[in-house]
Parts: sequence; structure tokens; C-alpha cells
Amino acid sequence: MRGHRPLLFLIAGVLISALVSLLQNEINPYYLQIIIYIGINIILASSLNLINGFAGQFSLGHAGFMAIGAYTASVITAVLPAESGAIAGASIFALSLICGGVLASIFGLLVGIPSLRLKGDYLAITTLGFGEIIRVIVQNVNYLGAARGFTGIPKLTNFFWVFSIVSAVIYFVFNLIHSTYGKGFLAVRDDEIAAEAIGISSTRFKVMAFIFGAFFAGISGGLYAHFVTYINPMQFGFLKSFEIVVMVIVGGMGSIGGVILSATILTILPEALRAIAEYRMVIYSLLLIIIMITRPQGLFGSGTWFKSLANRFSIGPAGRTK
Repeated sequence: MRGHRPLLFLIAGVLISALVSLLQNEINPYYLQIIIYIGINIILASSLNLINGFAGQFSLGHAGFMAIGAYTASVITAVLPAESGAIAGASIFALSLICGGVLASIFGLLVGIPSLRLKGDYLAITTLGFGEIIRVIVQNVNYLGAARGFTGIPKLTNFFWVFSIVSAVIYFVFNLIHSTYGKGFLAVRDDEIAAEAIGISSTRFKVMAFIFGAFFAGISGGLYAHFVTYINPMQFGFLKSFEIVVMVIVGGMGSIGGVILSATILTILPEALRAIAEYRMVIYSLLLIIIMITRPQGLFGSGTWFKSLANRFSIGPAGRTK
């Protein structure tokens, strides 16, 4: 997708999303639900890929950003008459998503600051603690429903909203990483000391990665909340963060297309195994172990067949700096 092709991808994605949304009543509700979850997980995995894959940080608290976006957007649409009309409702919903993303990005800034001194396992523990702090705070705020959860959320998320935002996120990440500015992320990831030596501020790029990643995670939280219409703190615990991390690792750290495919497969797989429910999680976990042993770089991190496809559409792993 060189030249104008990224923009054409964005326009095509929005138009296709609008067309399919007109026909979504014809889709089996169960399949539609899975498709919506796929879109939300693509946004989440792509946003975490900015932090873990491109900036070289290791975050384990991404569900905390998702929770901030979910509760912020839900409060706004609960207070304002989001269903007072099609145009007004869409405007308020868009506002709620943006506000959720902005507030999450502010917290991303607060989490990103410790990354200036922490690396690896220590940073992972810090972000994990952040996610748990958010969950515990929400669990004790009565206005947000506390442990019983937040109810009365209007169902505003549909195919159009989810996959238009998916297209926008992919467009943004691709253009960011393949821009001159985006090469700074890759330089910091590959060799922080060398990047500093040539005048690249690792501080700025680390913090920006958390801000951008948190922003999109917040938006995905708003989409999720307005699809399920009920949220509680347990939905945004460590297991959710771990699930997002697995999608990034399995897809290939720093691979845009790989993360998209991984998020799709790992969303469908648990549902495909539902027929053998008692063994579903055992098989799912076993498959992840096998993948990590046989393909530690991720399923789509360096496969030759995927590289040729990635080169064709320019969505593969971002090249490492020399």
C-alpha cells in the first residue's frame, strides 16, 4: 500500500463497512457477534502492537486502558440522550468514543513515564499493577456500578462503527510506522543506546507509544461496552490483558498483518471448539504452547509465504533499522 493505496484502503474499508451494516440484519446474530468481537480484538491487538511490537516495551495492563474507555463512553451516553435521533445519537456516540480514547491516553501518559526508567519484566509488572489498580478503583466507585457492574448502556455499536474504526486504526498504524517519524519507534526498539547516540529521543517515542496505544484501546473499550450493553470490572482483569498480549505474540511482534490474522483466529478458535466445551480451554492452551515452542517469532512473523503477501500489500512486519 504505497502512495495513495493506504488512503484507498481506508476509504474502501469505510464504504464496505457501511454497505455490510445495511445488510447486518440478514446475518445470523451469533455470527455477527463473533465478527464484531473480531473487529474489537483487531483494534486492541493493533494498539498493543504499537507498544510491544514497534516501541519494544512490554505492557501487561492493556485491559486497564480498555476499561477506562468503556466506562467513560458509557457514562457519557448514559447522561446524554444518545438515542434521541440518528444524527444526534451518532454524534454523541462518536464523542463518547473520542472522550474514552482521550482519557485512556492521559493514563497512557502516566503509565508511559515509568517506562523511562523501567524495562522488560519490571515494566511488565508496573503495567500489570496499573491494570489491577484501575479494576479495583472501578470496583469501589458506586456511581460506576461498583462490583455489580454498569447497566443501561445503549446498544450503539454495529458493524459500521467497528470496522470503520478498524480501517482507520490500520491506516494510522501503517502510515505512522512507515513514516520518517515512525522509524524512530523501530530505532528505539532495536537499539535504544544507538538511537540516543544519533539524536533520537527514546523518552519521547516510548511515551508516544503508550499514548497512541492507550487511545485506541480506550476506543475499543467504548465499542465493546456499547455492544454488550453491560460491563463490570471483572471483564477487564489480567486475563483480558493476557489475551491481547497473546494475540500480538502469536501474530508476530511488529507485524501489522500478522496481528490482524492472529486476532481473527484467536477470536474464532474458542467458539469453534465450543462443541467440546469441557476440553476447549485445554486444547486452546495446548495449541498456544505448541505455537510458542515451534514458532517463537509468531505464526506470521517471518514466514516466506506471508512475507510475499505482506510485500504485495505492504502490511507485514516493519523492517528493522540498520
